Amino acid sequence: MKIMVVGGGGREHAIIKKLKESPAAGQIYALPGNGGIAADAVCVPIAATALDEIVGFAVRESIDFAVVAPDDPLVMGLVDLLSEKGIPCFGPTKAAAAIEGSKSFAKGLMEKYGIPTAACRVFDRYEEALDYVRGVDRYPTVIKADGLALGKGVVIAPDRETAESALRDMMLGGRFGKSGETVVIEEYLEGPEVSVLAFTDGETVVPMVSSMDHKRALDGDKGPNTGGMGTVAPNPFYTDEVAETCMQRIFLPTVRAMKAEGRPFRGCLYFGLMLTKDGPKVIEYNCRFGDPETQVVLPLLESDLLTVMQACASGALTAEQVKFRRGAACCVILASAGYPGSYEKGYEITIPDDLDAVVYHAGSVLKDGRLVTAGGRVLGVTATGDTLGQAVERAYAAVDRVKFQNAFCRRDIGQKALQRKGRS
Repeated sequence: MKIMVVGGGGREHAIIKKLKESPAAGQIYALPGNGGIAADAVCVPIAATALDEIVGFAVRESIDFAVVAPDDPLVMGLVDLLSEKGIPCFGPTKAAAAIEGSKSFAKGLMEKYGIPTAACRVFDRYEEALDYVRGVDRYPTVIKADGLALGKGVVIAPDRETAESALRDMMLGGRFGKSGETVVIEEYLEGPEVSVLAFTDGETVVPMVSSMDHKRALDGDKGPNTGGMGTVAPNPFYTDEVAETCMQRIFLPTVRAMKAEGRPFRGCLYFGLMLTKDGPKVIEYNCRFGDPETQVVLPLLESDLLTVMQACASGALTAEQVKFRRGAACCVILASAGYPGSYEKGYEITIPDDLDAVVYHAGSVLKDGRLVTAGGRVLGVTATGDTLGQAVERAYAAVDRVKFQNAFCRRDIGQKALQRKGRS
């Protein structure tokens, strides 16, 4: 089969590597891909948001199956356009992708169907939002841009001054463009965070292995928020009992709600959860695989990913099709110094051939036959093991052998999870 994967980051590299394992997989194209992905797929220099160009390429190349991985093209309706041309796709339609593309839609859905989440108010007028935060008597509070904002549209405001500043930036300053013209202001939830990706065909929901992301740039969960500095799987806070509660109160109700709204969701639905003292609650939905969660979840998948994706697309998914191996995985992100702020690019990357780990490329390009840095998050180094401790140890042993100038990483990925396992 000729397969097209839209996107060009570490998540897409992980998807491509797993798809390559399928006996049915033939040529795989990545649009646009990156320097490291080029070793596993044919990279085509078409941006993930150039929808007409992508559709044209898919038709010309007689693509048999498409995987649309990033949020932007999903929310823009790429799956709809490809489907109109008779190309089967893994990913939700534009109508279903609104579950991530509009936080106000997602919050309204949860309120209407009784899905547990933080209490919130939605505002599209700055003065009304300002009056509201001035009346809030409990901080911190959370302010979110309604639309997509590259994972950066959330401010946890510890006080009124910060909340007012965030509203000015989003609603008057245009920091996130149209995405910030409407804001969601919600209560601050406390508890362990859990990420759960789930395969769904619009009816059946099959959760994948849970994971724990590390969003802050520096050790000890300090520094600014990033797109994610590392992940571990499974998440030890996500017990069998919690999983069953989530299935009955969150996962199945969400998929049924989307169907009832005339927006059946097929693809990967990401549940960002907070395990509060009152039970699990939804922090956010994503309409696609998370990054860097994908880089620890897919290495543990024993099933044929292509077969599972085709089942999601055709409405034939069963729980028996999805099997994960026992054990654990750890992904450590190697980033450019300065990220998530400004950083320098163009440094040569050296990766030994005998690593006991897999390296997923997020921000690299080929220049004169050499791999060089081209982004903030450059590489994701993932190792697996029979235990979480073993996976963490192997991941850092590999990280220490991968080189590029100005590289940095967190040195505590997985420590919170290991402490939890030690207490349980």
